[in-house]
Amino acid sequence: MLTHTSPANSVTDRLGKGVKSNDDNLITKSGSRLGKLLRRPPRLPPRLPPNQKGSNSSFSLEPEKLNARQQSVKNAFIHAWSGYKKYAMGNDELMPLSHMGVDGLGGLSATIVDALDTAMIMGADEVVSEAGSWIEAHLLDRITNKGQVNLFETTIRILGGLLSAYHLGVGEEGINLTHKGPKPVVYLETARNLADRLLSAFTSSPTPIPFSDVVLRDSSANPAPGGLSSTSEVSTLQLEFNYLSAISGDPKYGMEAMKVLEHIKTLPKVEGLVPIYISPHTGEFSGENIRLGSRGDSYYEYLLKVWLQQGTSRDSNFTYLYDMYKEAMKGVRHLLVRKSIPNGLVFVGELPSGSNGAFSPKMDHLVCFLPGTLALGATKGITKEKAMRDNLLNFEDLENLKLAEDLAKTCFEMYAVTSTGLAPEIAYFHTEEFSEGGLDGGNKSSKYVNDIIIKHADRHNLLRPETVESLFVLYRITEDPKYREWGWQIFEAFEKYTRVDTGGYSSLDDVTTIPPHKRDKMETFFLGETLKYLYLLFADSSVIPLDKFVFNTEAHPFPIEGTVKRE
Repeated sequence: MLTHTSPANSVTDRLGKGVKSNDDNLITKSGSRLGKLLRRPPRLPPRLPPNQKGSNSSFSLEPEKLNARQQSVKNAFIHAWSGYKKYAMGNDELMPLSHMGVDGLGGLSATIVDALDTAMIMGADEVVSEAGSWIEAHLLDRITNKGQVNLFETTIRILGGLLSAYHLGVGEEGINLTHKGPKPVVYLETARNLADRLLSAFTSSPTPIPFSDVVLRDSSANPAPGGLSSTSEVSTLQLEFNYLSAISGDPKYGMEAMKVLEHIKTLPKVEGLVPIYISPHTGEFSGENIRLGSRGDSYYEYLLKVWLQQGTSRDSNFTYLYDMYKEAMKGVRHLLVRKSIPNGLVFVGELPSGSNGAFSPKMDHLVCFLPGTLALGATKGITKEKAMRDNLLNFEDLENLKLAEDLAKTCFEMYAVTSTGLAPEIAYFHTEEFSEGGLDGGNKSSKYVNDIIIKHADRHNLLRPETVESLFVLYRITEDPKYREWGWQIFEAFEKYTRVDTGGYSSLDDVTTIPPHKRDKMETFFLGETLKYLYLLFADSSVIPLDKFVFNTEAHPFPIEGTVKRE
């Protein structure tokens, strides 16, 4: 995921990245129905009280016994939180070296909300209490009085985090199983207040494509400087708004968000692939730049996940999303997948000038979300073994699963090829047409030291989650232990080079040098995503199972339809 930058807020460049409704008569203006989520009787996945944990628990609460790797990741999370609490409580992000906080995401205490469901999943009760109490006491006031925020970032981090915390906090009979923090309805009410203000981005636009920025205090909206929105931003809101409609009983949220995807369905594409900019003024794509990195990535992720969110009895009105996803993945395989030389790493490149222009062997770390998405799309969250046994995989599914495994290896090697064992923000790949000498990752013992090219401007590491996200999904689906081993190597490198003794973790300037210089910034997604996915990688597969939950692009899990708890 990359981030939107507007004059009002300086945010980390992380756009694109880093569904989820009332009665049968609910019809959107474009004719599609959002009824399925709300029509079915709400129920939660089976859960046991804290003193009767079993393998059918849907999420962990005060786990009786963590394995050593889980405990190490939990300790890292508590260390990260301790630095934030000590020096930046209430700010969006921690500057761990300067011992201060900074507001780069609109000042809605993004780290607190992003970290909350991670703490709940880990059973870190003290953090749940501290984060939940802060939200109850302060967040509504912040939402009411703050100025301009980015629609996408605020939706995936703040709205998504509140909605996930609501679900994880609500028990079988409305009991708060964590016994910590406020009543879960506080999270829901805060989420609705925020969403009501964010809706102005949709209602202010002359087309179904929302404006990119919202002024919270007066619920007004305006386009980004230059007028364009990022394709990934406008198409990565639907899980969150659909789920809010499902649990609140108010269809307006999902209706507005789904108009975006219904509109994009009608636009011309290149083998299912889309340019990275779209105009809210005309409703048309702008330019020809096609990539699965920043400003493009989570468009493809949400095509699949918004469809998956509908559950096993998926509404036929959402089938077009899965069809668009399948077409796009064929386009990826045909137009964007190449192999490096000399050792044949499979990678996904870019088409900066469209399908008739030159191919660029550039791959953002952000693209490393794709292996997990491909695997999830192939088996729909169940294990490969079960899917094969039940004859559920066609040739295309197997092809996508193979590509997922190949790309996951490439993403891991982007870590292993550097001196620190941490990946750069962007890598280029050596091909017949492209080569630059003297720009390797520094680990001369890596087999792939001559396959991966890392330019000087791209050598930073922002503690990003995409690779460990895919390792988590691939471990759950293939059950191959190598994904746990790769994840552990990455975690150990984070511990060795990014940990700050006084509390928190820091982004790095250059992963090819030792010791690397620290950037003095701990992104919210390190707590919200990176450490959550690492923890779940080492957890039992019954903890947040992939056939019962779908993760938003900020790693906030929402229940798949049929497990929705409604107020």
